[in-house]
Amino acid sequence: MNNVIALMSALSDPTRLGAVLLLADGKECCVCKLMEHLNATQSRMSRHMAVLKHAGLVVDRRDAQWVRYRLNPALAPSMKAIIKTVVTAASASKIPKDRAA
Repeated sequence: MNNVIALMSALSDPTRLGAVLLLADGKECCVCKLMEHLNATQSRMSRHMAVLKHAGLVVDRRDAQWVRYRLNPALAPSMKAIIKTVVTAASASKIPKDRAA
């Protein structure tokens, strides 16, 4: 239950939701691209990604001076199902990824 609460809390912010929507394809995304698409400063994006990482939704990888994020491949099936539902709902309501923030 606590995992679901942490997940829903992490997704409750429009910028974090936008980041998850951008990462939903399973590919890595550089923090600079997340900043660009979500119109966020580096410090703001880093704080949001830290929340997503703490909730277990994303993992990161250092690549020289850049940090690349992707959805956590080790998410529990129930967490993956919630994310899939959120992504489907966002797509159905035609929320552009860059406007989720």
